[in-house]
Amino acid sequence: MKTKSSLALSLATSLLVACGGGGGDAGTPTSPSNSGTLVLSLTDAPSCGYDHVYVTVQKVRVNASASASDTDAGWTDLTVGPTQRFDLLALGNGVLASLGQLPLPAGHYSQLRLVLADNDAAHPLANSVVPTGGAETSLTTPSGQQSGVKLNADITIAANQIADFVLDFDACKSVVTAGASGQRLLKPVVSVLPHLLSGVSGYVDPAIANGATAISVQQGGVVLKATAPDAAGKFVLAPVAPGNYDLVVRAAKRATLVITGVPVTADTVTAIASSAAPLLPPTAVMGQIGGSVTAAGVASTAPIAATQKLASGATITVAETQADATTGAYMLTLPATPPWVAPYATPPASFNFAPDSGIDLPYTLAASLNGTTKTAGPLTLAGGAVMTANFGF
Repeated sequence: MKTKSSLALSLATSLLVACGGGGGDAGTPTSPSNSGTLVLSLTDAPSCGYDHVYVTVQKVRVNASASASDTDAGWTDLTVGPTQRFDLLALGNGVLASLGQLPLPAGHYSQLRLVLADNDAAHPLANSVVPTGGAETSLTTPSGQQSGVKLNADITIAANQIADFVLDFDACKSVVTAGASGQRLLKPVVSVLPHLLSGVSGYVDPAIANGATAISVQQGGVVLKATAPDAAGKFVLAPVAPGNYDLVVRAAKRATLVITGVPVTADTVTAIASSAAPLLPPTAVMGQIGGSVTAAGVASTAPIAATQKLASGATITVAETQADATTGAYMLTLPATPPWVAPYATPPASFNFAPDSGIDLPYTLAASLNGTTKTAGPLTLAGGAVMTANFGF
């Protein structure tokens, strides 16, 4: 069912919990009549094979110009004080951590820079990762990190108004392995989203409530928000803009589960399933598609996505990964059975899942590097098979 607006507001308010601490001065004086206030929070999408991903945020810089360099005029800094170390994986499932607030002149702002602390002798694990079953290891941050990670933004500050935005840090796409050494690189992938009081919530069966399960809302195969369920199977996808979405559930050794046409309206959280009747994809045989990425003949890292086109014509993204930064190698484990699909039904009606009727439902793989996308497929996957798709740029 859909909750009432007041309940959505209550839920959203309860999600504004600072995990690891916040920043800014909650007592910032009222700004002049030609100024407004920018409020920033941090959240995360699911990770891939990690128990913890830590980043230490020093400040966020704001500029009206999308092309301004770090030495140009026009920057205003939101200092996260004291500098905070956040566990990104504690910020999934709708939880937000406050970064603080900043008075700004009314106007439009097109660029943010997220400045992370360096790993140094005093703080060797300022940015680090704990692989599942492994030991904590430092993350190598990008060169030139002192200037910050450039983020495209579309923020309008109105006079005497609050503009509330979220930095959605995708840990899965941001942590890149580098060969057999165990070294991991931090290449932040962060989206700047308005903090809306709308989204999707529900439950998956606790049997699949683990780090290998990802739930996402998608449009046209583009993942717009993703999360992992908690131990009880509950998931919250927020903030999500009003619209219609495909909800995709992906779990290990399970068929992909898809609910099409899920509606989200303003100030409303759309409930998909209850704890008494959670979503549980059927078991499935699996196969693998792997290969390598090269740029000018040299091994390179790039995001890889595996998509399928349903019989209805809709496209879904089933899984994503990053190619190894040293070897260029990647591997995706995917269901070798069709997705189970149901149209959205308003409660108390139930979902009528059935295997998609598309013939074979082959996969298409896509790799993106420096603004160029290459595809491979269609690839029809059989159970236990290992298929190869290489990408050269």
